[in-house]
Amino acid sequence: MADEVVLLDFWPSMFGMRVRIALAEKGIKYEYKDEDLRNKSPLLLEMNPIHKKIPVLIHNGKPVCESLIIVQYIDEVWKDRCPLLPIDPYQRAHSRFWADFVDKKVIEVVRKILFTKGEEKEPGKKEFFEIFKILEGELGDKPYFGGETFGFVDLSLIPYYSWFHAIETFGEFNIEAECPKIVAWAKRCLQKETVAKTLPDQKKVYEYVEQIRKRFGNG
Repeated sequence: MADEVVLLDFWPSMFGMRVRIALAEKGIKYEYKDEDLRNKSPLLLEMNPIHKKIPVLIHNGKPVCESLIIVQYIDEVWKDRCPLLPIDPYQRAHSRFWADFVDKKVIEVVRKILFTKGEEKEPGKKEFFEIFKILEGELGDKPYFGGETFGFVDLSLIPYYSWFHAIETFGEFNIEAECPKIVAWAKRCLQKETVAKTLPDQKKVYEYVEQIRKRFGNG
């Protein structure tokens, strides 16, 4: 029997993009359901009753939640094609560490830049570049974080690139001027069809962020 795969997601979600890229890398066919996060579907509430968040991968009726857990699940279930994590246990642990670093650090600082005003924004800008300088150090001179091939850490971080225009506009700075290696890496990732077809247009994401800012009085 063919696998039944459904993804509950929201188009600008960098967490959902991770899962979409992983599914594309593996060549998995799936049904995509875009959620209205202000009016969550009964299916989302049923499939993720604890966090009530996207993304949720439903595989043959069973839900898997949290983006990095979903990506690892995809890699383990469809292990016969395009591995996303290294085979070596140490390298796998190393990849998980940096993906966890991205999860713990990047989203919080992005929120600070996009949704704070005036002087409150300055510590966020400083922190943003500190984090991305650390990531540049880990990338080094490698084409991808894992070495020669696109993998787990790349997949964890690249969705944020679709938010860069919004971050630069509302943060009033230029990312490439401070972190040229990260931008060069992102452009390299975008040469992959699986990434280019998944990431939404940066201006569309900017318009979405602008709507949220207006809704919460930041516009």
